[in-house]
Amino acid sequence: MSSSVAAAAPAPRRAEIARPGALATPAHSARYGGATVGVDRDRVARGGAPVIVLRRVIGDELRRRRQDQGRTLREVSSAARVSLGYLSEVERGQKEASSELLASICTALHVPLAMVLRSVSDEVAVLEGVTHVTDLPVASSSVVAAA
Repeated sequence: MSSSVAAAAPAPRRAEIARPGALATPAHSARYGGATVGVDRDRVARGGAPVIVLRRVIGDELRRRRQDQGRTLREVSSAARVSLGYLSEVERGQKEASSELLASICTALHVPLAMVLRSVSDEVAVLEGVTHVTDLPVASSSVVAAA
């Protein structure tokens, strides 16, 4: 007696499950192939919205930048002076990177920390469904360093 059982498709990872309206921009869809990243649908914030896991969004951004440069985890971990395993966990959103570690990784990637944080901020805005983010003009001479 033979029975054919249809193979069940593997369940998508939580970070790849799209929520309605989350893909607010064509740039987001092109960048992530239509997937929503950084969202933990198992956890729900007040109002019923999925919780955005910032460490996942940061990890995805760091991985994207590293891969865009054609560099390996080993190369970047060595330049950043962080273990390969730890950098891998940061990229997968399993570990929360300290500000010092994040700065070291950005330096190793030759990318200003501000650019990475801006990309992460833009991605979080898309995930939250923010429809309009206003860029404020800031003259470089008006930026004051904290003492």
